[in-house]
Amino acid sequence: MKKITIAIDGYSSTGKSTIAKQLAKALGYVYVDTGAMYRAITLFAMQNNFVGGAEENIKGLLENLASIKLKFSYNKALGFSEMYLNGENVEKDIRTLEVSKNVSRIAEIQEVREMLVAMQKDMGKEKGIVMDGRDIGTVVFPDAELKVFMTASADKRAYRRYKELLDRGDEVSFEEVLKNVESRDYIDSHREHSPLQKSEDAIEFDNSDMGLEEQFDRMYNFALRIIEKSKKDAN
Repeated sequence: MKKITIAIDGYSSTGKSTIAKQLAKALGYVYVDTGAMYRAITLFAMQNNFVGGAEENIKGLLENLASIKLKFSYNKALGFSEMYLNGENVEKDIRTLEVSKNVSRIAEIQEVREMLVAMQKDMGKEKGIVMDGRDIGTVVFPDAELKVFMTASADKRAYRRYKELLDRGDEVSFEEVLKNVESRDYIDSHREHSPLQKSEDAIEFDNSDMGLEEQFDRMYNFALRIIEKSKKDAN
């Protein structure tokens, strides 16, 4: 079967990673969670007091970018790849609300974006990849055969995120999570470098009132149609 590139962009907590993982598994493709990459650098910055404290030290972060090693390692028991930062599994650490509060700030730094975009482009050279993030269809893979832009109401997204954090055992309030979602939306959409925006040729996918099974069925059918069309075009 001819392989394509699938780019999934959208707002935070729209379920991009969930649907991307399902698609990759069903198609036998590689899945890359670019958000995990930005979160890992954010965690590194917090651990070294470059962000998250009373004062920022972005210069200090940039001076240490070259020392940051990121790696996805597949966990057979879980069925997906986990993020490693400098050899340490940080999959759980990067999903906290504290990291969420700082990740949009880190993601707007040009040098950080340039480093990660270069890594992401390299990952997708052979196609057969599903990648989700904020600028995949606009910057990383502008020629992707299938582009999807996911959206949902802020309240729905905040509730999903709130439940996820509670299930992890985190002590958070819904109001705190909603505030974080709205703040990230604004920063992601208004940053100077690679702002979150829908590519002109992307399919807008509002899943506010959609269950996981319906989401997957629709997205999987999108992918199969594009794959079939690419195969015919190649012939």
